[in-house]
Parts: sequence; structure tokens; C-alpha cells
Amino acid sequence: MKLAALARPLAALATATASISVILLALGASPIKVFDALYDGAFGNWVVFADTLTKSAPLLFCGLAIAVAFEGALWNIGANGQLLIGAMSAGALGPWLGAWPHAFASSALLVAGAGGGALWGGIAGWLRARRDVNEVIATIMLNFVAAQILSWLVHGPLMEASRAYPMSTPIAPVAELRLYFRPCRLNLGMLLAVTLALVCYAFLYHTEQGFELRAMGRNRHAAAFFGIDTGALTVWAMALSGALAGVGGATHLAAITHRLYETLSPGWGYEAIAVALIARLNPLAIVPSSVLFGALDNGAQAMQRTQDVSPVLVQVIEGLVIMTLLAFDTTAWTAIRDALWSPQSTATKG
Repeated sequence: MKLAALARPLAALATATASISVILLALGASPIKVFDALYDGAFGNWVVFADTLTKSAPLLFCGLAIAVAFEGALWNIGANGQLLIGAMSAGALGPWLGAWPHAFASSALLVAGAGGGALWGGIAGWLRARRDVNEVIATIMLNFVAAQILSWLVHGPLMEASRAYPMSTPIAPVAELRLYFRPCRLNLGMLLAVTLALVCYAFLYHTEQGFELRAMGRNRHAAAFFGIDTGALTVWAMALSGALAGVGGATHLAAITHRLYETLSPGWGYEAIAVALIARLNPLAIVPSSVLFGALDNGAQAMQRTQDVSPVLVQVIEGLVIMTLLAFDTTAWTAIRDALWSPQSTATKG
């Protein structure tokens, strides 16, 4: 059974690698050298590995947010906006915490981020529960609203004192999540994200509320028939999803940027959808899935620098990996896997 469980991702990875190699050969590049540069740029030494983990953290927070919502059949496409609102909440509070002790100041930023993200996710949940507004449309629209609010803030109320640059006043140094093992940017953000992955797993699979959420995801009408308040569950599930993404935004601000600016997120909330789907919405599997995508993002720079290959190719690689994994999740693959690794076939070979 263990071999059968590993067969799908291993076969998908081998197929994706072969497909990517063909594309690289067609472009006149050496697949071995490109993959070597990609590996060195993501895992080549402790500094770049720590940077890979740092880039994986927002994907992990947003991936968890998406997984929690998707388990309840709530298609939250708004993790990017919820992350931005969380960062804005922390960025607005941060400059005023100079007199606070470090532990309280940094904790206040994370709580503010969670609260902002929960509010933004809760709005979409309320619209779905009370006005029957499709959450896909609501969350996508709220992403644009969040981006415009961020632009307004850094050009207006939160703009830094000199008024020369469209960015906010930096948060108080006492509120920053401190970096460890300089010069790398490793901080407590990734540890917090992994801890939340464990909490989400326990919540979804070992609590009554998690069971109700998954039951609603399987059949909303049946869940309502058996006494589950699907309206209230929709609102707080989306709020919880938004809170996870909001903490990701606050963590990134507190540890890395220390201030707000318009391009704070390169689209982590959208990329995290692929992260969560590849992990099959399992919070524990989202950890390595986010590291994989973080490694691809981080290694792209080295690939471009040493092999003169466009980093846009990494997006092609990511797309191929996703499509291959989905292809190996079909009923045809299931039949092949069962034929190769079923107890009957094993006994016959024995």
C-alpha cells in the first residue's frame, strides 16, 4: 500500500521532468544544466535554502486558507486579497507599537492581520450565506478592492513622512519578527505556518466542527437536513480561511518588508490554489507542496542568471507539474495502479 501511495506522485514527477526536458532541448538548453541551476538556486547552500523557506511561508499560509474553505465546498479565490488586508491591518498598527514589549508588539501585529483577513473572508461568507452570492465572484472582486485600498493607503493616509515614495511608514522595530542566522532571512514565520498546518489538520479531521465543515463540503443539503447550520458555518469557515491568509500577510510584513507598498504580493493567493490542490487539501501535505513552489520561484533567478533561461519558464514548469499530477489522478491511472499494486497482483507475482 505504501508503494501504491507513492506511485502517483513519483510517476507524475518523472513524466513532468521528461516533458520539461523535451521543451528545454527544443529551446537549445541543456536540461541537466538547467535543473542543476534550479536546484542550486533553491537548495544549493544554507542561505538559499533558508530563502526558499522564506518564500514558501506566504504560500503555506494561503494554501491552508484555501484548503479550509475548499473542504467546505467554499471556493475561496480571495486569499490574495485577504493576505493584503491582513498586511494592511498590521501595517497600520505597527508604527504605534514602539513602547510595547517585543513579544506583545509582534503578537499584536499577527492578531491584527488575522482580524483583517477574517473580516475580508467573512464578508464573502456572509454574502454567500445571506444573499446567495457566488463566493468565487465575491472573493475575486474583493481581491481587486483590497488591491485598490492598498494603493490608496500608500499614496494617502499611511504614506511615509517624506511623501516621496508610495509606501507606508515602517513598523516599530520592536514589532518586527526577528531574523535568525543572518544574512539569510529565516524567521519564525515558517515555523508559525507549519504549526498552523498541524492545527488545521487536527481541526479538520479530529474535531466536531471540522467534521461538520467537511460534511457540508460533501453535501450541503444533507448537512442541513441533519441539523448543521450551514449558513453560520459558511460565514465562520470563510472568516477562518481569511484569518489564515491574513496572518500570512502580517507575518511577511513583520519579518520581511516592515512596510506596505503596492506590489507587496506577487500573487501568492492565486499560486496557493495550485499548492493546495496538489496537496489534495491535506494541511500536512501543503507544507512540502509550498516548499516545492517556493523552490521553483527561488531557483528561477539562478536559472536565469547562469543558463540564460527566462524565469517565465518556471511558470511553464509549474503548469506542467500541475497538469501531470491531475492527469495521474484520473480513473485510468487508478485502474493501472490497482492492477500493478493490488493484493491480488502481488500474490500472483509471489
